Amino acid sequence: MYMISKHSCEQSGSGEGVEVMRNEADMHPQHGQGQLTEKRIYLSSKLPAWARAFAPRFFYLTEKSWNFYPYTITGFIRIETRFENNNGDNDNVFGDTPTPPENVSFLDILSDPISERHYKESEDPSRWMSSKTGRGPLEKGWRDDHKPIMCSYKRVQCSFEVYGFQTKTEDFIHKSIQDILLVGHRQAVTWIDEWHGLSLDEVRKYEQTMQEKTNSKVKSNPCNTGPPAASRPVFSRSISVTDERSLKKMGVTTVDMSESPLPHSRLHSTPE
Repeated sequence: MYMISKHSCEQSGSGEGVEVMRNEADMHPQHGQGQLTEKRIYLSSKLPAWARAFAPRFFYLTEKSWNFYPYTITGFIRIETRFENNNGDNDNVFGDTPTPPENVSFLDILSDPISERHYKESEDPSRWMSSKTGRGPLEKGWRDDHKPIMCSYKRVQCSFEVYGFQTKTEDFIHKSIQDILLVGHRQAVTWIDEWHGLSLDEVRKYEQTMQEKTNSKVKSNPCNTGPPAASRPVFSRSISVTDERSLKKMGVTTVDMSESPLPHSRLHSTPE
C-alpha cells in the first residue's frame, strides 16, 4: 500500500498519472474484509505512436481493485495477486488450473534489467542497505538463501479484440505490466526504512495524503501560470476500427489488411 501510493504520486504530473476516485472498505463473501479502490489512469503521452493514432486526445483507463490481503483482484486488465512466504516455487498458487510453464515469467528484483529512465541508485537492491532491519544488499542467489522471503504471484489476463491491433496491443500491455511490477517491487524493498514499523492506520493516513497530492498533480497544468487549471473538457467519442476503410481514415497504414476482420468492436471514451 505504501509503495503503490508513493509510486503513483511520483509517476503523476502535467495532467497525467493516477487519479483516485474511490477508496473505501468492502466485504467479500469468501475473502472477508478488504478495500475497494477505483482509479483513473491518464496515459495519453505514454502510448506508443501506433496506439495514439486511434486513441482519443484525452485518454484514460478506469481501474477497480479489491484488496483482500493476501489475495487481491484488479479489473480492466484482470490481475489476480496472491502473496506467499516462499521464493516462487508454488506452481498452482491459485488452486485451480496451473499456468503452463511457457506462460510463466519470473521477475527478479535484483538481476532483471531495468530501463535507464527508471533506474535510481537508491532503489538498486545490489547497493541498498536498510538501517532499520540490517537487510541488504541483495547478492546473486538471494532467492534460494535469503530469509525472510515473500513472493508476489500475479496472474495477468487481457483481451483487446480490435482488428489489426489485438496481438500488438496485448503484447504491449503484458510488457508494460512486467516493467511496472519490476520497478514497483524494487521500490517496495528499497523503501523499507520508510514504511517498516508503521501501523495499518498510519499507512492509511499516508495513503490519503498521497492520494490528495497525486490527484492535484494529475489535474495540474504546467503551462498555466494564472488561476488553477480548469477541469478537463467534456467529450464523448466512439471509434469503429473493424474494417480497412475505418483504419485508413485514421491514417493507419502499417496494419496487415489481409487478416480476416474480427467481430464488430468499439473503443469508447466517456465524458468525465
